[in-house]
Amino acid sequence: MITIREYVESDAQVLWDIHFYTIRNVNLRDYSQEQVEAWAPKRLDLSVWKKRMTGLAPFVAEIDNVIVGYTDLQPNGLIDHFFCHHEYQGQGVGKALMSHVFSVAEQRGIQRLYSEVSITARPFYEYFGFKVVQAQEMEVRGQKLRNFIMEKYR
Repeated sequence: MITIREYVESDAQVLWDIHFYTIRNVNLRDYSQEQVEAWAPKRLDLSVWKKRMTGLAPFVAEIDNVIVGYTDLQPNGLIDHFFCHHEYQGQGVGKALMSHVFSVAEQRGIQRLYSEVSITARPFYEYFGFKVVQAQEMEVRGQKLRNFIMEKYR
C-alpha cells in the first residue's frame, strides 16, 4: 500500500537519490548523457538541497516505510518537483502522488495547477488532464533541455 506523508528534513538525502537516479536512469531515454549529467550533477551540497526541500514542503510517498517518490504543490498551483523512484515506476506511485496533489489543491482552493514538465513526464501529465501551454528550452549548467509548461484547471 502506498502512503503519502509530509516531508521531514531527514528525508532530504533519499529525495536527492530519487531525483538523481530517476533523471539518470529514466530521463536518459529522452535526453542525452550530457543533458542528464547537467540536470542531475554528481556533486551535491546537502545543505542547499535540504533548504530547497524545506522550501518546497514536498509530499513523500512510501511503500512499506520505503520512500518511493515525492512531489509538491506550491500556493500558486506550481508543481515544482514530481519524481518517482526509477525502480518503482508503473506501480501506482505517480497516480497516488497526483491524486494527493489534486486533493490538496481542492482543499486549498487552487484552481490552476501547472508545471514545467520533461519530455519523459509529458505523457504522464497528459493522462491526468494537463495540456501543453508551450514548449520551451531551459539552460541548465550549460546544457539546453527541452520541456513543456503544462496546466490543468480544476
